[in-house]
Amino acid sequence: MKTTFAALAATALIASGANAQTRGVTDDEIIIGAYQDLSGGFAAFSVPAVEAVNQLFEEVNAAGGIHGRQLRYIVEDHGYQVPRAAQAANKLVNRDNVFAMLLSLGTPHNLAAFRVMDPNGVPSVFPLTAARQMIEGPEELRYTATASYYDGVRAAAGFLIEGQGIETVCSMYIPSDFGEEIHEATVDEAEARGVNYAAETTHRPDESDFTGALARLREAGCELITVALTIRPTITVVATAKQMGWDDARFLVSSAGFHTAIAKVPGGITEGLYAGAGWQDLEARMETPEVAEWVATMMDRTGEFPGTGALLGQSAAHALVNALEIAGPDLTLESFTAAMETLDYDDPIAGNHMQMGPGDHEGATEIFISQIQDGGWVLVDTVETD
Repeated sequence: MKTTFAALAATALIASGANAQTRGVTDDEIIIGAYQDLSGGFAAFSVPAVEAVNQLFEEVNAAGGIHGRQLRYIVEDHGYQVPRAAQAANKLVNRDNVFAMLLSLGTPHNLAAFRVMDPNGVPSVFPLTAARQMIEGPEELRYTATASYYDGVRAAAGFLIEGQGIETVCSMYIPSDFGEEIHEATVDEAEARGVNYAAETTHRPDESDFTGALARLREAGCELITVALTIRPTITVVATAKQMGWDDARFLVSSAGFHTAIAKVPGGITEGLYAGAGWQDLEARMETPEVAEWVATMMDRTGEFPGTGALLGQSAAHALVNALEIAGPDLTLESFTAAMETLDYDDPIAGNHMQMGPGDHEGATEIFISQIQDGGWVLVDTVETD
């Protein structure tokens, strides 16, 4: 049975310990939380994302905050371990009393955390995962920034199957909620296109030797292989295939692999890799004034070019700040929900269009299909999903 808004709001008030005060909101501050991978396989996403959020929050706070309240961002590291994510969520909800979670990373990690967030009426805002499950559950508590892994992989796989005459499709993935979604998208698109789904291999998040797996996929005649692994293993897979002389295979990642670091591996190791994601790479859009200004700000702050994680961090934090401003001084779960549903703007940093409404909490719906060429991601096609 669908949880009602009234029940969620009542639960949130009880959890806050006050009849008239919204949890995580005082006269002086708004407390936002996150459980992130600061030390595991997806740290390349989480660490710069947190830095970008902090940069924008500091800027907002220096200008007086949101209706006089300062933004406080409390981040816990789960190291890409689900039990640690559940522990972090429990601490953030029950001890820190956060108003919302922003940009928390990991599909199974978020699903575990929802068990403590949902009963306390804590919204999940733009988690660092594009899994379809992130939009399922109580509507008032779920917001995603882009189209799902499933939609991205299907769009990109379909583009490659049709455009390159591919007849045999395969998959390499972590057997988790994250990996299973990419696997399912691959199987479904192969069936829809009338081509052969021939083989698959499953892997640990920290796996490093893919020689045997790739040999099996090569023997199966795979022409297109979708990959749902962490950052370093994804690089290793593509490098190993080239070392084996398997130069005619096409590898495709979801938005979880659409990262600047993968394109920048020395020696052209990742050249030719494809991705289907809900945003565009930064480097190709440096002529856009807003992009150039933000990149300069982040380079002054960190000494490094802001990669994909930072892009997602800034984009999500910007949307949250907008919604908090619109919600007004009397910030409640109800006013926040109404404010989020008014968002409608072009996001110059992500290169997509953010739009939400009642019953529609998925932000941008475009799928950008890109390929690594000459050490950078190059946009090759755009698909609009429903």
